[in-house]
Amino acid sequence: MASVQQDIPQLDRLIHEKLRLGIVSALAAAPTLTFSNLKKLLDTTDGNLSVHARKLEEAGYIVCEKSFEGRVPKSEYKLTADGKKALERYLDHMEALVRAMRGPRV
Repeated sequence: MASVQQDIPQLDRLIHEKLRLGIVSALAAAPTLTFSNLKKLLDTTDGNLSVHARKLEEAGYIVCEKSFEGRVPKSEYKLTADGKKALERYLDHMEALVRAMRGPRV
């Protein structure tokens, strides 16, 4: 059992939370997304999205560029290189768990 645990990468609890995983996954599929796009795509509230996006920003997984279109504020998010690596590690972890749970194939 010890060898199985050594083969499984450490779970990134920051990404594991449902909404944060949704944000990172959406940004992996699109070069940039606005706050409004993410909110609609993830079917969440302004406050919930803000809190989770800020945690990902603080970790360096996403960046937010703020601008104005006319007088309307616009927040645009992008996945960073560290965010891409973190998502890849997370997916590797999930794949390792699936392999461990299924056991050896015959």
